Amino acid sequence: MKLIPGTIAVVTGAGSGIGRALALTLAAKGCALALADITPDVLAETAALAGPAAARISTHIVDVADLQAVERFAGEVVERHGGAQLLINNAGVALGGAFSEVTLADFAWVMGINFWGVVYGCKTFLPILRRQPAAHIVNLSSVYGLAAPPGQAAYAASKFAVRGFTEALRGELRGTPIHVSCVHPGGVKTNIARNARSAAMDPARAEASKDYFERALRLPPEQAAATIVRGIERNRPRILIGNDARLLDALARLLPAHVGDILAREQRS
Repeated sequence: MKLIPGTIAVVTGAGSGIGRALALTLAAKGCALALADITPDVLAETAALAGPAAARISTHIVDVADLQAVERFAGEVVERHGGAQLLINNAGVALGGAFSEVTLADFAWVMGINFWGVVYGCKTFLPILRRQPAAHIVNLSSVYGLAAPPGQAAYAASKFAVRGFTEALRGELRGTPIHVSCVHPGGVKTNIARNARSAAMDPARAEASKDYFERALRLPPEQAAATIVRGIERNRPRILIGNDARLLDALARLLPAHVGDILAREQRS
């Protein structure tokens, strides 16, 4: 999809991390933006960072796990911008802990945001995108949508679900003006690990787990955003971000029965 000045882009989870970097990258290209996040102050910061481009930005407080909230958001986007050509379902959360330790409520919380938030976004905005001559849907999965490590059952389940949903949706929309991309970021330096919920485990082990994942988050979100935007412009169905994502993708293809063991050993080292 060609991104030109005036392209209307919708970005969820735009208050920080990859979402913020995407918003600022798209704003620099002259796109009009409808930015959503559940936290008002960080969302306002993102809009302010856009400088003069902020005049083309609308901000919306949205819980993507709430279908009615997403439907209201879509209505606000049409009212403010007249439609949309690009939808980026980026909002996401993390949960650490073995499956035996996490509560079903926390598991549902992760699925509600990471998976149902994507489904709700696509279901609600698809009729709007269909009215455009060309449009694009981008769904954020994860490197853990390629292979699942121990201690990430809920998060990996949600990201594998996003991957499967996105691949099916891409097939259904093949031959239409709507392109669909699934993004698999590796270790991007965001606050997702530090802000993750932890299961009922020893506090020291929970902190050690967060420290491990934080050390793996090295790629600047601006670089991740640039890779995603290039993928959009080239209509790439799969967008891998970082050498770690490319390596894990290769391992999952070559050693599908053993990649989980490899990840477990890496965590212990």
